[in-house]
Amino acid sequence: MTTDNSKALPRGFVRLSGSEAEVAQKLGPLGDLVGTWRGNSGWNMIAVPTHIDGQAGFKLLIQNYSETITFTPIGAPVPNRGGIDMQFITGLMYDLTITDNATEGILHLENGMWLYMADVQAQPDKAHDFLEAAIPAHFFTIARQSSIPHGDVVVALGDAVISNGMPVIPPVQGRPVDFGTPPRFGYLDEYTHTNFPQFNTQDPNTMLRNAIAGQNIGNVTTITVDTHVPGGAIVNIPFVQQTVDPTRFVSTYWIEDVTLADGTKFKQLQYSQQADLNFIPKFPPKKEGTIMWPHINVNTLRKQ
Repeated sequence: MTTDNSKALPRGFVRLSGSEAEVAQKLGPLGDLVGTWRGNSGWNMIAVPTHIDGQAGFKLLIQNYSETITFTPIGAPVPNRGGIDMQFITGLMYDLTITDNATEGILHLENGMWLYMADVQAQPDKAHDFLEAAIPAHFFTIARQSSIPHGDVVVALGDAVISNGMPVIPPVQGRPVDFGTPPRFGYLDEYTHTNFPQFNTQDPNTMLRNAIAGQNIGNVTTITVDTHVPGGAIVNIPFVQQTVDPTRFVSTYWIEDVTLADGTKFKQLQYSQQADLNFIPKFPPKKEGTIMWPHINVNTLRKQ
């Protein structure tokens, strides 16, 4: 004979996964991400430090890539007990693989979680008597936790916005700015003369706008997360910290419902993300500090 004591325990001590529909409903704006996405129009742009003939410099790397991302739901809400308040987190685990379109070699691997954190309630005096609690100050409803094999771990926080029609994808500055007067004319020539003239190094988000030009787009969920908010953080291994000092990560996802002229419908995921890398001292007349080099990735994917 077995005894079920789960009903005698406070909510959160027993974690049972619901049906697929119930799990998706609890994911809020993350629900449409569930599944596998693929795209072959990704772009990676990163400047890396060099040291040639005693002179500190940089090398610009640009790669056109393919990507597969799989999002898997966390089956049951995860409780965070805070004494007065209790938070129930739902979310997605994700894995992504990026390969170079020219060489088919792997460029990047990453895994982590997207968390939906909107469910905050007051802990009751009685297990069955839950009341809604006030949202804490500086409260963000979404978190992205990313683990990257360069030796970086990211916690970026933000929110989601729902809209309808063509999304507004703002420009992003792809080249370093505010770094003073370089020692030679044409210091940033690598950003102008590349092996990919179709890629806009000045504004990489151009590639996203071009990908949706002429599309009939319905509902759009826009999710933006950033480490430059209260609670956001980047932690790096010592070598990375000493050589490029990543100081910020910001990422925007656009989850789009697309309808083609023949009536075909599909879900589309676009993203733009940037990591700020800092190396090479600024040139006079700028004050002390290092140059910020934007590391930018953009891609357009479809759900399979």
